[in-house]
Amino acid sequence: MKHLNLPFSKRNPRQWRLFDIITAAFFAVVLLFFILLFTPLRDSMAASGRQTLLVTTTSDPRQRQRLVTLVESGHHLQPIEYCPADAVAHMPCEDPKRNSQLSREMNFYRERHCPLPEETPLCLIPPPNGYKISVPWPESLHKIWHANMPYNKIADRKGHQGWMKREGEYFIFPGGGTMFPGGAGQYIEKLSQYIPLKGGTLRTALDMGCGVASFGGTLLSQGILALSFAPRDSHKSQIQFALERGVPAFVAMLGTRRLPFPASSFDLMHCSRCLIPFTAYNATYFVEVDRLLRPGGYLVISGPPVQWPKQDKEWADLQAVARALCYELIAVDGNTVIWKKPVGDSCLSSQNEFGLELCDESVPPSDAWYYKLKKCVTRPSSVKGEIALGTIPKWPERLSKVPSRAIVMKNGFEADARRWARRVAYYRDSLKLELKPPAVRNIMDMNALFGGFAAALASDPVWVMNVIPSRKQLTLDVIYDRGLIGVYHDWCEPFSTYPRTYDFIHLSGIESLTSKSRCSLVDLMVEMDRILRPEGKVLIRDTPEVLDKVARMAHAVRWSSSIHDKEPESHGREKILVATKPLWRMPSNSH
Repeated sequence: MKHLNLPFSKRNPRQWRLFDIITAAFFAVVLLFFILLFTPLRDSMAASGRQTLLVTTTSDPRQRQRLVTLVESGHHLQPIEYCPADAVAHMPCEDPKRNSQLSREMNFYRERHCPLPEETPLCLIPPPNGYKISVPWPESLHKIWHANMPYNKIADRKGHQGWMKREGEYFIFPGGGTMFPGGAGQYIEKLSQYIPLKGGTLRTALDMGCGVASFGGTLLSQGILALSFAPRDSHKSQIQFALERGVPAFVAMLGTRRLPFPASSFDLMHCSRCLIPFTAYNATYFVEVDRLLRPGGYLVISGPPVQWPKQDKEWADLQAVARALCYELIAVDGNTVIWKKPVGDSCLSSQNEFGLELCDESVPPSDAWYYKLKKCVTRPSSVKGEIALGTIPKWPERLSKVPSRAIVMKNGFEADARRWARRVAYYRDSLKLELKPPAVRNIMDMNALFGGFAAALASDPVWVMNVIPSRKQLTLDVIYDRGLIGVYHDWCEPFSTYPRTYDFIHLSGIESLTSKSRCSLVDLMVEMDRILRPEGKVLIRDTPEVLDKVARMAHAVRWSSSIHDKEPESHGREKILVATKPLWRMPSNSH
């Protein structure tokens, strides 16, 4: 044992090296532990790891598929990583960087262009710093948290027109717009001199190029349900502002394709300085508006080119198209024009200056998912049933009466209505789900069929985006005939909305929306998480086997979930999964 007391210089060289290496390694581990625990390096290393993961899962489809398989099997024990902080407003199909390389012709580059699932990072979109649970309805119509959408461009540019302004922690919405700086209420009062806005004659409206949707928000008090749309543009998030306010809206562009609605959907169509070139391309865009407008419905255009300086030709062309389609001119009031669509088949002349022709029977009037715009005019008679204003019941009677477009499915329609009344009562009474403000305002039904779930909620101050999967029976026309709203969509692609825009997502039959060859349950749940607000809820109905699988995956998207028995009156093997998305935040240096 005497060698222990030898001076360092007399130690065996091998003993020296071994002792020194062990000591150095020990102190290095201790030092690394303190660095990771008490310095920002921990967060930056974690962020770097996340970026590496995102790059890996995006650039290597096999690696991504391995992760999907692990999550689906329940063997991925950690939650899916969160996306980088600059992805807080990410919309995969409306990505400006990706789409800017596409053609400008007819605004093709501003339409939906989705990456393949294997090209999409598998990560969860984070909330912005300082995010707060949304202001509840109806207060949200007038103010929202600035921290939830810290984008000042509209307030800076349009504040003088009454669009919105910053006040402390809030954005305030006075209700104005470019064509109605005195407020949407005053503007709507003017329109009511010419259009029956009260009394239930009009129910569904489409507001084109809507700004922050003050027009649609104000129409709600008249019992009119307006769906607003605008592209993702330089104003930054105008549709996100609309949805944060609790007003129905989604991102879309009238470019090269039909809008995702069936023919004769809307009782009223409105453009307030939307700048859509209605007469361009042989009046193709006016023809699309005509397809969507219900016979007997009203078209309102305010702003250019209506009696606008230096736009005499454009204004003359607009009137010429309306005349060619036999629209009745109701009024020209300042820079606002109001037309009424004829009820019968168009009296379209073969000599019209735009070369417009009626569509032949080979052109389906209601196909509208990635369907190229047609230059032919849809015949009202090609849409079966009594669909004109004046022949359909007024609101709210039209909600419960079997629409003529559902007459071949009459028994199924009536049974569906009874079924959903029972189910919604069970959700409220037995599952204790809050399906109205302050907890819930914006609702999505991802597989809506006839809109029965939405109809059962019609007496509450909520609205439902009824989604009809594009590969299923196309019943969206029935939903609009009932006075409800919705869109076509393929759930193997991301939805055209911003992150954190819905309070409640309802889905009957989740596995039926996926495809083994195109998308997985994991892809769908990550997209649902993107859409859902923090503290929002998801309700899924499916077989026990499918819900067990979903419950395993819920952990991966950070949801807490529970499975319940269905209502006793319903048949079949269904169960119900209810999940809640928590409000989680990224570490401070995860950029």
